Amino acid sequence: MPSLGPRGEGWVILQFACLGLVVAAVNTAPPAPGGALLDAARVAGSALVALGAFGFGWGVVQLARARALTALPHPVAGASLVREGPYRFARHPIYGGLIVGSLGLALLNPWLGSVAAVGLLAVVLDLKRRREEAWLVERYPAYEAYGRQTKALVPFVY
Repeated sequence: MPSLGPRGEGWVILQFACLGLVVAAVNTAPPAPGGALLDAARVAGSALVALGAFGFGWGVVQLARARALTALPHPVAGASLVREGPYRFARHPIYGGLIVGSLGLALLNPWLGSVAAVGLLAVVLDLKRRREEAWLVERYPAYEAYGRQTKALVPFVY
C-alpha cells in the first residue's frame, strides 16, 4: 500500500475528501418516496448514526488517553499499542464508526449517490487501514498477533 507522504498525509486528504462527498451526496439527495420502507430505512439509519458516533467517539477517547490520537496512519512516536476499550473488538473503531455512521446518514434519505459515496469512503478507509497496519507491525511486534485475533473495522463482522 503506498504511503502517500512520509506519515500518510495523502490518506488523510482522501479520507476527508470522501467524507465531504458523503455529506454533499446526503444533502443533495432527491426526496425519497414515502412509505413503510422509507420509515424502516430512517429508523435503521438513525440507529446506525448513533452506533457509528459511539464507536468513533469511544475510539477517539481511548487513543487520546493513550496519547496516540492522530488522523495520520503513521503511529505517534513514543505511543504504546492500544488494545483496550473498543480496540478489544475492532482494530480501527474510529474508521468503522465513520463508515457505519455515514451509512446511517445515507439511509435517512436513501439515494444511490449517497450509498456510492459511503462505499467509496469504506474503500479508502480500508486501504488507509492497510497502510497504517504495515507501519503498526513495524513499530509493535505484538500487532501481528493482535491483528489475527481482532476484526479490522466492525466488531464481529470485518
